[in-house]
Amino acid sequence: MTSRTPSQTSAEIASQPECWRRAADALPRHTGALPRRGERVAVVGCGTSWFMAQAYAVLRESGGHGVTDAFAASEFPPGRDYDRILAVSRSGTTTEVLDLLGLARTAGIPTTAVTADPATPVMALADAVAVLDFADERSVVQTRFATSVLALLRAHLEAEGARPDGVHPLDRAVRDAGRAVTQPLPAGLRDAEQFTFLGRGWTHGLALEAGLKMREAAGAWTEAYPAMEYRHGPISIAEPGRATWVFGPAPAGLAEDIARTGALLVTGSGSADDDLDPLADLVRAQRLAVEVAEARGCDPDRPRHLTRSVVLAEQQRG
Repeated sequence: MTSRTPSQTSAEIASQPECWRRAADALPRHTGALPRRGERVAVVGCGTSWFMAQAYAVLRESGGHGVTDAFAASEFPPGRDYDRILAVSRSGTTTEVLDLLGLARTAGIPTTAVTADPATPVMALADAVAVLDFADERSVVQTRFATSVLALLRAHLEAEGARPDGVHPLDRAVRDAGRAVTQPLPAGLRDAEQFTFLGRGWTHGLALEAGLKMREAAGAWTEAYPAMEYRHGPISIAEPGRATWVFGPAPAGLAEDIARTGALLVTGSGSADDDLDPLADLVRAQRLAVEVAEARGCDPDRPRHLTRSVVLAEQQRG
């Protein structure tokens, strides 16, 4: 019996603890590009970058650093008044992000971009750029770049005294990510036919991202919701052979509600001393996406219908 060669995606997932350390170490070089305390900020991105934007927006605003909204780049509300637009783009070539940066320049709105590639158009369109080239990826499925961006932004909030109550310091998240890379996944989880991911506050963005990873890598049936919304309809999908994964502490009584459905409940980033930081818990969900993909005969390095960056022709732009 031959052993399977690890996928590029798996290798990039496993590299995240070191990438997060490097992101924190890089903060002094990028502080001047990041949002200032009190600025009204819009964070934008596409796909995974949009979900990281949502997580950061909640962290920043709940930490008292300033009003922060998150939008898919294609859905940015024209005419909305912001002091800064922060754009996240791994490739630096995504059409919707570049178009928005161009419009912001015309409108006189200061912009910052976080990217992995310093040789792309975003460098010329943004007023300031933070380059995390050490976190760039060969895989189409985005993992370590996005989480490294969130690590950088969390480190910045900590340095500014704006880490929200109840959110771990980043060094704890880094240590937990080291555990998450090797920690066994719950028995039976890989074979579930359906997955629902839940989160509250900043972890809702992580839940959305976990669902996206499962769809991209494995073509799996996944959904994601704010945890308190789960009882308002989505729980009807739960049954034996399906799984519900909660990022962060589960709302009171939810575990009992899920147990009555017979679905598998996955936790591990709640409030117990040995629980993972929720961002580290996302590493486990990324690993699950690869395992499910391989079990179903999919190649996680070459997901269906996807390319590393979406670059649209003129007639395809909204």
